[in-house]
Amino acid sequence: MIHLPRAVRPLALLLPLALFAPAASAQAPVPASVPTGAPLEREIPESLQTGDEVPWIYRGSDVPRDEEWLFGEMDNGLRYAVRRNGVPPRQVSIRIRIDAGSLHERDDERGFAHLMEHLSFRESKYLGPAMAIPTWQRLGATFGSDTNAETTPTHTVYKLDLPNATPEALEESFKLLSGMMREPVLTEANLAAEVPIVLAEKRERGGAAERVVEGTRKTLFAGQPLAERMPIGTEATLTGATAEAMQAFHARWYRPENTVIVAAGDVDPIRLAQLVEEWFGDWQGEGPHVEAPSFGDPVPPPGATGKNPVGETAVLVEPDMPRTLTYAIMRPWRQVDDTIVYNEGLLTDALAQALINRRLEARARAGGSYLYAQVQQDDVSRSTDATFVTVAPLSGDWQAAVADVRAVIADALATPPSEEEIAREVAEFDVVFASMVEQRAVMAGSKLADDIVNAVDIRETVAAPETVLTVFRGMRDKLTPAAVLEHTRALFDGDVVRAVYVTPARGEADAAAIRAALARDVAPDSSARLDATPIAFEDMPAIGDPGQVASVEPLGLLGIERVELDNGVTAILWANEAEPGRVAVRVRFGAGMRAFDAGDAVYRELGERALVQSGLADLGQEELDRISTGRKMAFDFGIEESVFTFAAQTRKADLDDQLYLFAAKLAMPRWDENPVMRAKAAARLAYESLATSPGSVLGRDLEYYLRDRDPRYATPDLATLEQATPEGFRAVWEPLLAQGPVEVAIFGEFDREATLEALRRTFGALPPRTPIPAEVAARTPDFPAPSADTVVLHHRGDANQAAAVIAWPTGGGVERLPESRQLEILANLFSNRLIDAMRERAGASYAPQVTNSWPTDLADGGRIAAIAQLRPEDVPAFFAAADEIASDLVANPPTADELARVTEPLRQLINRASTGNTFWMYQLEGATRDPRRVALVRSLLNDYTVTTPEAMQALARKYLAVRPGFRLAVIPEGQELVRGPAAAPAQAPAGR
Repeated sequence: MIHLPRAVRPLALLLPLALFAPAASAQAPVPASVPTGAPLEREIPESLQTGDEVPWIYRGSDVPRDEEWLFGEMDNGLRYAVRRNGVPPRQVSIRIRIDAGSLHERDDERGFAHLMEHLSFRESKYLGPAMAIPTWQRLGATFGSDTNAETTPTHTVYKLDLPNATPEALEESFKLLSGMMREPVLTEANLAAEVPIVLAEKRERGGAAERVVEGTRKTLFAGQPLAERMPIGTEATLTGATAEAMQAFHARWYRPENTVIVAAGDVDPIRLAQLVEEWFGDWQGEGPHVEAPSFGDPVPPPGATGKNPVGETAVLVEPDMPRTLTYAIMRPWRQVDDTIVYNEGLLTDALAQALINRRLEARARAGGSYLYAQVQQDDVSRSTDATFVTVAPLSGDWQAAVADVRAVIADALATPPSEEEIAREVAEFDVVFASMVEQRAVMAGSKLADDIVNAVDIRETVAAPETVLTVFRGMRDKLTPAAVLEHTRALFDGDVVRAVYVTPARGEADAAAIRAALARDVAPDSSARLDATPIAFEDMPAIGDPGQVASVEPLGLLGIERVELDNGVTAILWANEAEPGRVAVRVRFGAGMRAFDAGDAVYRELGERALVQSGLADLGQEELDRISTGRKMAFDFGIEESVFTFAAQTRKADLDDQLYLFAAKLAMPRWDENPVMRAKAAARLAYESLATSPGSVLGRDLEYYLRDRDPRYATPDLATLEQATPEGFRAVWEPLLAQGPVEVAIFGEFDREATLEALRRTFGALPPRTPIPAEVAARTPDFPAPSADTVVLHHRGDANQAAAVIAWPTGGGVERLPESRQLEILANLFSNRLIDAMRERAGASYAPQVTNSWPTDLADGGRIAAIAQLRPEDVPAFFAAADEIASDLVANPPTADELARVTEPLRQLINRASTGNTFWMYQLEGATRDPRRVALVRSLLNDYTVTTPEAMQALARKYLAVRPGFRLAVIPEGQELVRGPAAAPAQAPAGR
């Protein structure tokens, strides 16, 4: 369940946090009034809104319509939106939104909206029991990503991303979806099979984190249905559900007037509209229409007076959770007319928040009382319009942290920002909106479909990227200091203030103390206001004397080139226009995990958090922000098994400077202490929460145990963290930045000659690199020795939660890369069977999975691993099921249908991914020094999709039969590992 806050909506006009769009061939816009495409067999759909008719989503709005969408509204009340989109090619993304979520449930129906989602997948008019997932797998759709659903407080959305959407597959999919929505089979037998699966999902989501979510909801939304209406429901209402009650819920809410269907894909949109009307046009609701219940308003406590009265507060004590205080300034939510003026107001709100958040971050970076703090306005589930302030105190002195944050906010409320500060944020917004325009041709159909669904949910419109940019640039003169101050004050003015403090320490605070802290006056603190003077790259020191391009030659695939500079740095360049406005950059250097010694794990952990933030040359954290203002730049750092990486998505105009940042980090790193100390604090707070659940324990310890307890893979404990110092950090990382060969990959829309020159001035100017020591280069991860024992770890969470892992070693290296791809097929076969077995065993596990890993750069270290979260008493069932599946794969080849259910989704996944530059970048990394990788790319599709039952059996014999799997279980503290027989299977296999 993901609620998209106002701060990430495109128009409902606010600044997105990220732009997601896999690249592919673009399609020309299709005007709403004159559809184009191949001749159609049937006439234009009668419910299509054309000409001067205002589409249903734009009623009451003056936002210019996005002409690429076609809209329709049928006589039965069902609304739809369709468009052509070729990203990725041959795919159609379908979303069916039902205006029914947990807020529509009665007291005895809690969890019914989500349960209905499950039952719709289990069996319906055109699908037999548990046939939905296998059916779409045969059509190439992957379970969990291409076929999925979500239930939130306000809606239920069914999602299908159908690859290779042939006319037959598309017609069949609409038929099947219509049966799921209109006529699910709601029987006691299906309830008996599905309720345990929902309870398993509820159990796996439980624990301390879920208790915090529930406690926070009850306090912040006190008096409103949202306080009690968790979409997962309660065990009592779920186990008490009857077929008659589910049928009544379905009849009340699953109606055409409550339904919106969205389809975007590589098909004539008229055909999509035809399919909607064909399969849903005669749908009629059962009985009279029922209005949605009231979601209520936040109200002040009785007798409250004055501005922003403090209402409900709570302290939640969770021994394994880090300290966090959230307070909210609450206002009633009201539906609005989504006009240009309204969106200008939203943008001004967003800019005001960005200013405050930048100041709060600056205060945290400088050291002080809190690790981080953030302000965010959000419309929550059509229940409240609230401004949330979140603070993570560094210690038990939460009062100092809250006071410091409130003082920064008080300054923003008292004094207007400077023109320079506003200009800085305007530049940041502008580059994002301009990038959306540049990249509109490669926006994924799935993302576009989700945008419509989210707009419907918040009762607003959608807009083309050009409209967003035009509106924003057109309001620049309105973004005055006085206007920003006015909007800032409105954001912190409400009907009631509520707060929740989460702490691991009992007695540290109580509700009255929280209330007093928020009611107390604070003096404005202007010390966090930042210098907004731009920093120019032209003023930065040169990395060194520019090098020379020693050679440029074809890599041997497509139009990709291999470049070598005279200092030994190599590069892979592919200038292409497949993704307008995008350039992907990835730098590989050094030895990765191999580089660390046994005692360096703490600095590996801190390096992931602090290496980039430590700065370069004359640029600290704040200066890095300032120099990239108004630019599309990034600085992602990663530690892989064999290499370190820098990565960014940038654009042609900023590519030279992006390369400078990466090269300068290697040539002239800076060693600021504050980022290291802050990283220590963050790691310390995180570590305290790593025993709260089976999943968090696995995150902390699984790699350590799967690597035969190699200390390099250990998560540093509190004592180790305390001993880490900035001096030690530099001593470890400084030589590693200078070590090993460097390979730069640049794929996207860029100027080849200018980029070669930029490489010469940046990476070509690096000093000679220190070779990776032979002993380091030869390191490969170990795997535990064969044993019949189970490693048992403990968590401090709920007594009904556990996790289990079983793993077998495989291999590594380039030579056997085709075999690793075949192992992916075997792992998917294993996974399908494990899902059937473990969901079938009375809901033993909600989402078990099997993964295949294979380190290409190392000679060994790969594995197949199966994992599940379940009840402690079901751990033996998991191990028994995994052993049984492994033994059967060894003894018997899989069926042809089983293989098709795996290979077709893999084929479609590769076909879609290969339309993007990053796919080729990742496949070819390392190829400048190992040309075998180029040849192996040519066999990739066949390796992943062409096999035989006998080949799968041979792989199973090679890897699953030679030794027992390594076993690990995470169970609650105070319990012993159950070693009894496996649980009895339920009556029928799970449907989704």
